[in-house]
Amino acid sequence: AVRRAAHPRQVSRKGLILVVIDGLSPSVLEAGIDRGRLPMLARLADVGRYDHAVTVFPSLTPVCLSSIATGAYPATHEIPHLVWWHRAERRLVEYGSSFGAVRRAGVARSLRDTLVGMNARHLGARSSTVFETLADAGLVTAAVNFTAYRGRTRHRSTLPFLGDVLGPERFFFYNLFASERTGAPLSWRSRAAGTIDGYAAAVGRWLVTRDAFDFLVFYLSDYDYASHLRGPDGADDVLARCDVAVEGLAAAAGGIDALLDRYAVLVLADHGQTAVRHVRDLRRSLAALDGVLVTASNRAAMLYRHDGCRLDARAIAARLDGDPAVDVVLFREGVEAIARRDGAEARFAPGSDGGFVTSGDLTLLDHPDALARSWGALANPNAGDVLVSAGAGWEFADLGGGHHAGGGSHGSLLAGDSVVPVISVGAGDPPRRIVDVAPAVLRHFHVASPALALDRVA
Repeated sequence: AVRRAAHPRQVSRKGLILVVIDGLSPSVLEAGIDRGRLPMLARLADVGRYDHAVTVFPSLTPVCLSSIATGAYPATHEIPHLVWWHRAERRLVEYGSSFGAVRRAGVARSLRDTLVGMNARHLGARSSTVFETLADAGLVTAAVNFTAYRGRTRHRSTLPFLGDVLGPERFFFYNLFASERTGAPLSWRSRAAGTIDGYAAAVGRWLVTRDAFDFLVFYLSDYDYASHLRGPDGADDVLARCDVAVEGLAAAAGGIDALLDRYAVLVLADHGQTAVRHVRDLRRSLAALDGVLVTASNRAAMLYRHDGCRLDARAIAARLDGDPAVDVVLFREGVEAIARRDGAEARFAPGSDGGFVTSGDLTLLDHPDALARSWGALANPNAGDVLVSAGAGWEFADLGGGHHAGGGSHGSLLAGDSVVPVISVGAGDPPRRIVDVAPAVLRHFHVASPALALDRVA
């Protein structure tokens, strides 16, 4: 007989598995299903409901995963980008844009910020993660490799210098944290060969075999890694491995019908990816502006006004007029937000009816859910004074000069970076936005939502 975990899930309630495939665009998923290369995901889409959802801005993994975990825009969860300026500590925070960027920011500091600091200090105190809320309701939560992991249970790292963190009750994070011994292989042996997702798959099977959770976040990151290198249409083999990993959960349950008898399933991506051909180094482009710090990575950038800067946000934004690498520039003036491109502007601010009051050239924000996403980014207390969304085919070089030209990238407001696929089996209607995922999970368990989205507008 299989030994059950010490704290088995509450069997009177149907559990829920949230599968997050990093960087997956709807067109790539749909093409893979049409070609018969993704039989498990095809079966889930066939028996469930399939739709598209919109992510947040910047459409970068730490920001997106924090929104999935909290049900909030960045204005509330306070994670602004892959790299940002910590005003209180007067230093850069770099979550791993590239090895060169990590070296520039300081390897030890970057590792600690990414693995511990993001959840322990940077994730906003006003926000509540789905792990925290479900634990408070007496349910058992679990996560595998999921970056926005803040929970109620204390865990000790296998690396003593990282110390303790608070995470889900069942917590498995790249071999650095493991709440139980699972026999899973080392995750970092060969990422190119798929060992990160191989580790996740092994842990996921272990958890499902033991019915060891009410709610599980099963995060697969290898497709995004491969897509950065080869482009979003060049990593079919890695996406097929993701399909096998999800099928492994079904096999551990005794087949797909047995899996769906025990669990509802949500499958989605955190963001999409688009092909990039050109690179702009904004630090060089804006080098003549004294007192302006550029933090850039992938297809989004932030500009911070430092002491002694004589230019206001509008003047800084105007310096990017005519740059083909820039799709739209965002900044605040009083209670309003402004979108600018080549001298044309649109103004917007939340209205009393839950929508927005707008004026000017709104074609500048002809992107999915652009008003809510832009406001949610600008209202983040850690955001730059000016936010920049890249144009189609362009990427911004990071602190170390790294980029993905010739491959794929994401981060902008454009649809290719921003629209993701969603499959819901037994979990209600597919969420329209990734900020709707946490509320959908809580509704599934009949748990009241806390103030998840203080910044939410229609």
